[in-house]
Amino acid sequence: MGNYHGAIHELKTQQPYFTQIEAGAKLFELRKDDRAFAADDLLNLREWLPEEGYTGCALCAVVTCIVRGDPWLQPGYVALGIRVLKEPAP
Repeated sequence: MGNYHGAIHELKTQQPYFTQIEAGAKLFELRKDDRAFAADDLLNLREWLPEEGYTGCALCAVVTCIVRGDPWLQPGYVALGIRVLKEPAP
């Protein structure tokens, strides 16, 4: 699966965001900055519906860039640039 040396993060991803990421229309994630996210980390994005739980669908994305501490971000949150990979997370 490529040369990614970062951590792997398992993340719940609700609709409609999961489908937007899958279609290539959403190229970022806004997340609570509680996991020491870094460039080259892998995100295992698992589709999750509040009324049903996990659906079994998942995508793997690599973090391409990170924005922290900018005035437009709510304190304690991070913006992650992402690129969906064709292969599942290891």
